[in-house]
Amino acid sequence: MAFSGALTLTDLNDFISPSQACIKPVEQTNKAPEKQVGAASTEIHIDSAGSYYEVSTEESSQTTSSGSGRKLEQAQISLNDCLACSGCITSAESVLITLQSHTEVLTFLESNALEQVASRKLPIISIAPQTLASLAASVSSRTAIPTTPRQILRRVRVFCESVLGFAQVFDTTFARHVALREHVQEFEERRAQPESSSGQMPMLASACPGWICYAEKAHAEMLPFIARTKSPQQVMGTLVKNWMGQTWDKLPHEIYHVSVMPCYDKKLEASRTDFYNSVYSTRDVDCVITTGELELILKEKGWDLSAPVEGERDELPPQNLSQKPSTISASTLPELITHPGTSSGSYLQSIISHVTATSPTPLVLSVKALRNSDYEEYVLRRESDQVEVFKGAKCYGFRNLQNVVRKVGRERGVRVGSGAAGRLPGRSVVRRGKKSGDDTPPDRGYDYVEVMACPGGCVNGGGQLKPLTAPSLDAEGYTRDWEETGVMQNAKWGDKEWTKKVEESYWSIEQRRDEADRLLEWVLDDLCPTDEGLGDVDVHAEDDACRKRLLRTNYRAVESDIVGLAVKW
Repeated sequence: MAFSGALTLTDLNDFISPSQACIKPVEQTNKAPEKQVGAASTEIHIDSAGSYYEVSTEESSQTTSSGSGRKLEQAQISLNDCLACSGCITSAESVLITLQSHTEVLTFLESNALEQVASRKLPIISIAPQTLASLAASVSSRTAIPTTPRQILRRVRVFCESVLGFAQVFDTTFARHVALREHVQEFEERRAQPESSSGQMPMLASACPGWICYAEKAHAEMLPFIARTKSPQQVMGTLVKNWMGQTWDKLPHEIYHVSVMPCYDKKLEASRTDFYNSVYSTRDVDCVITTGELELILKEKGWDLSAPVEGERDELPPQNLSQKPSTISASTLPELITHPGTSSGSYLQSIISHVTATSPTPLVLSVKALRNSDYEEYVLRRESDQVEVFKGAKCYGFRNLQNVVRKVGRERGVRVGSGAAGRLPGRSVVRRGKKSGDDTPPDRGYDYVEVMACPGGCVNGGGQLKPLTAPSLDAEGYTRDWEETGVMQNAKWGDKEWTKKVEESYWSIEQRRDEADRLLEWVLDDLCPTDEGLGDVDVHAEDDACRKRLLRTNYRAVESDIVGLAVKW
């Protein structure tokens, strides 16, 4: 399957074993192969234990045993790699994924500019704050001049508008503000009805498409616990195509929406049928490119991101939203809204803040790291008697993620599946009661878990920039500066020191929300207009249904069509 040239196999260290469906069988014959002119002098053999050995062709007719020849290390494929291939997705999805690349964006912009003015689509681009932090950290490291995400946004905006021809350039933080508010609303609904058919407790975050794809394929029993609220990327797609389009007098299919994300899996998310408008035959997000792909575009166009642009340090004046804006632009939409919590979206913190603010008595928060900094528990207790009223967790990386899945299964008495879509036999889980004479209060199960597939969270997404490295030797022994070639082969994904720098860059954004809540109310009012003359119709229920239709989605188990193989992750 064709894919963006920016996607390369990296040394990911947080992986799970691939399915047998991803492995091409080794064909063996008894007939000794004929020696061909120019043939390789070595061959690869596999012993009975599945180990790989490189042996000379003279020894190839003999049975390879452990210890003969040079033993080769096994390749390790992470789920991030699996999601980028067509082995586990349908052919229709693979066609959509081929259209999710930076070359596709450039091709569209060139062809769109040649159309008659009346036939041109309005190109819009929205950028994730983690992408801006990655670019800012890269520029700061290269130039030794501190550069903020806000400066990067202003520079990228000038580039996208003046060079590429985009009409508007936004960041996705207002969409995240909308998503967090809806997330809290959904949490309250589930807490009021924990066994509702629309969702169960504990509630698991839904913004990471890698986690969603994994759950749909391998743990269908977890789907009732996953939040239905859309991710900020898809909320932004709804805002751009439906709400902003109204102010621009454009229909959804007359807008071409590009998003820049820190993660390759966001390409899969944008391609889901749930986010396709069949009425106008358009997706909420037409194309997704990664941070690395945006950098490639900048380099191809000869744009120096380290060069300042006019007004990049100017602070935007406080928004005056006393009246509803007649149209939306970069100056009217709140810029780089920050939310306290984590750099992966602050989902857990938004729930904690809500529970604390609505509690009738003061609460005290305690945080405990379990296995590592990527797996932490957050507990809210009443200050008066130390009784737990809320328990949540932050879980990043697939190793921690699988532990959380098992823990939730134990707490909820759910049989945790071990195969694609949870179809293979799993072990039944029995709740264990307290021992006789044990006065220790029972362990409170999780109420909420912030789940992200990448270790370190979204700032360490697979599509982010790698750390700058010194020149090194290539495969042929020549010294080469990989940074200048754009390859960066000797840089490591997941470098903790580099991730820390990106994290620091992310939090250098000043916290400014201005009147985002008021603007949100106008958004919902425009998208779900209320008619007071509806008579017996419950207006509140109609608005509630409209909001859910716009800001929530659904998930489904993905059944494997592989027959006769033990499909196991």
